Amino acid sequence: MMEDEKHMQVVAVAASEKPEPAMPHATTVAEFGVVDAPVCSAPYHSAASHLSACCHGGAKMAFLAYSLGKREINQYFSIKNAKLLSVAAVILLTLFHTVSRYYGGGDTCEWLLSSGRYLGETVWQPYGCMMHKYKNTEAKTCLADKRVAFVGDSRIRQLFYSYIQIIDAAQSADGRKHENIIFEDRSASVNVDFLWYAEVNNSLKERLISWRKDPSIKPDVVIIGAATWSIKLHGGSSEALQQYRANLTAISLPLEQLAEDGEVYWVLQDPVHEEGLSDNRKMITNEQLELYNKVVLSTLNSNKKNSKARVRFLGALRQAAMEAIAQSADGLHLPESTRNVAAMVLMNAVCNKVLRPTDGSCCQSLPAPSLLQKLMACVFLGSALVFLVLHALGHNRPWKSRPTPPDVESGEEKKPATAASPLNHKAPFQALSKMGLIMVYFYLCDRANVFMKEQKFYTHSTFFIPLIYMFVLGIFYSENSKETKLLNREQTDEWKGWMQLVILIYHISGASVFIPVYMHVRVLVAAYLFQTGYGHFSFFWLKGDFGLYRVCQVLFRLNFLVVVLCLVMDRPYQFYYFVPLVTFWFVVIYATMAMWPQIRQKKANGSGMWHVGILGKLLGLLLFICFFAYSQGLFENIFSVWPISKLFELNGSIHEWWFRWKLDRFAIIHGMLFAFVYLVLQKCQGLSEEKGEPLFSTRISNILLLISVVSFMTYSIWASSCKNKTECNELHPYISGLQILAFILIRNIPGYSRSLYSSFFAWFGKISLELFICQYHIWLAADTKGILVLIPGNPSLNIIISTFIFVCVAHEISVITNDLAQVAIPKDGGALLRRLLVAGVFTLGLLLVSRSAEGIQGGGH
Repeated sequence: MMEDEKHMQVVAVAASEKPEPAMPHATTVAEFGVVDAPVCSAPYHSAASHLSACCHGGAKMAFLAYSLGKREINQYFSIKNAKLLSVAAVILLTLFHTVSRYYGGGDTCEWLLSSGRYLGETVWQPYGCMMHKYKNTEAKTCLADKRVAFVGDSRIRQLFYSYIQIIDAAQSADGRKHENIIFEDRSASVNVDFLWYAEVNNSLKERLISWRKDPSIKPDVVIIGAATWSIKLHGGSSEALQQYRANLTAISLPLEQLAEDGEVYWVLQDPVHEEGLSDNRKMITNEQLELYNKVVLSTLNSNKKNSKARVRFLGALRQAAMEAIAQSADGLHLPESTRNVAAMVLMNAVCNKVLRPTDGSCCQSLPAPSLLQKLMACVFLGSALVFLVLHALGHNRPWKSRPTPPDVESGEEKKPATAASPLNHKAPFQALSKMGLIMVYFYLCDRANVFMKEQKFYTHSTFFIPLIYMFVLGIFYSENSKETKLLNREQTDEWKGWMQLVILIYHISGASVFIPVYMHVRVLVAAYLFQTGYGHFSFFWLKGDFGLYRVCQVLFRLNFLVVVLCLVMDRPYQFYYFVPLVTFWFVVIYATMAMWPQIRQKKANGSGMWHVGILGKLLGLLLFICFFAYSQGLFENIFSVWPISKLFELNGSIHEWWFRWKLDRFAIIHGMLFAFVYLVLQKCQGLSEEKGEPLFSTRISNILLLISVVSFMTYSIWASSCKNKTECNELHPYISGLQILAFILIRNIPGYSRSLYSSFFAWFGKISLELFICQYHIWLAADTKGILVLIPGNPSLNIIISTFIFVCVAHEISVITNDLAQVAIPKDGGALLRRLLVAGVFTLGLLLVSRSAEGIQGGGH
């Protein structure tokens, strides 16, 4: 059990007894980092003294009721109960979405074409799925060797121009009216035609029949629609509507025949701005248009026998037009922004199933599981069966007592949670079974068409308002730290926690488009790497433990979840870029400290020359980093060699790895150098780390605090003036370390600040790695491009429910990883080497299978 779970048991026992009002202490819901902060600043030795010093009258009763109520909550609400609630929520939501899709229509193409809403003024969000914004190269690739025909009146002609502008932005309306228009891009063999048919009549029917007779001229995609001319020419008479129905019935069969081996989209009539219509168009009312739309919906697709040959209706344009038609120049034709939305909807409907863009979930079918995904399913099923058999046979013999697990990010040893918490033989299979169930949820969220997905849309309020709430909550749950040393364990957990929460808000709000926020978050990522350098250097310097067991423990904890996700979610290792980055730098730190001569603090205390030796190692590491930073060709050649390339390639290129590595290349050495200076000063008693005392003398502390605050303000001003990300990223490696140092000084120089920490942030800091990785698939969606929608139609409630489940899953994965690490990485050297050999053979086998699968796919194409 974890330390906070032990504390929960103590709190639960205390709450089950009759409460003693003379001793109200700061009880803790440790699993959520929720702590009753002291009501007043006075120390509390007893309830009576506390209340008399801080509270008066009814406030005493309120405080007492609050304390007793909190204890009752602590008795029943724990992380275990929270996880049970999340499991129930997942089951209910899965059933709800499955039934809704089965009975209510789960075709994402229908969602795309029929409904949606505006995010802001110009960003269109289809109901329940994500729409990709196509570039001209993508559109040409999709439509290569295809013919697209727009058939109809002036409204369809406008849609035609918006469509071809996606293919070639230089195209614009040339003023031609009442005639056919031909567009051809010979470089990609793309043909898009507009055919003028203002009414549904016999001429249109003959055109459709001729396409069926001559496949050489038959378009692959037909976008068709007409009604306004019928209303205008016949004054909106009922006879004209009946004739429209008859003519539509006559062309329904040719349209359905075209849809058998092509795609046919009927554009429903969008509304008009009646006040803006000219006198000769006044009869084209929204009431008339709705009558004509009803005729279309009731007439087309009337042949129920041939369900495959169906004409799709584009109705989303009507919804988009309702908010923008008042901006129409003549009351009839839509503004350009609305036409562009309709054109992009059509491009998604045609091309998503061809190009399968990650952020285009509309109109995409469920991909078939790969061989590796099937193998992982077998592994998890096998583990579940073994667990059930062992459980049925009553095998509960202890495996081994859990050793104290290391903290993979800080390099520190976690304090023992309990004196003895043995693992039995079925525990590994139980852990794998739980992991298998969790992976099913991951797969349903981001690979299966069960839950909905929506695109991100950044506004300042979507980022800054949750940020303010988060920090207010974190400050509210502050308590005294157990130790007052600089960057003590509770403080580093707190630091990781609030940084991770900021990064989560940054990702879900899409704040990367706002450069000042982007640059500040870049500093947070650098700070994580700084902590990696600081923590692991401190561990090796103080303990000198360079054994294989320690290395394997750290590598396992860092990579277990990511490796499983790579196999289950069919994604490359580099996709989860932060883990490869931290893993690489841990190996570099280990190699730097472990190479001869191995220097540790105890050895350095005997001779000052060893301090020069460690500085020499750091200088050598700095030169190594600079050499590769200015040798991109050599860097790419090294990391492009198979099988190393399998770890660092993304989409067949190592550009992403080069970008991430170079962006924060100095953060690790900054952390190592800071740890060295701090530990030397600490050993020489050059710091004052007692409770309540400033870190340095009053004068020096004030000067350093002033410099740190000015540094913070200067950086924020600079980040706000950034014109583009490329230029700012060039300077980032050189200045991010100054901001990290400024934060550390502001946080640690005042004694009172160093004596407090936020248990809320610290709790999240303990599972920060799992939170960062899990967000990819069960909080965000479409590989972080969108947002997972568990509760459709209510964004606020959706965020609350999905976040609750996401945090519970991350915590459970952390527990599972800890359990499996004790079994997978034994302390016995011989057993460890044998398991490493097996793991190496298994990994090589996976790489070979993956390589052969890629070869087969390449040959197929």
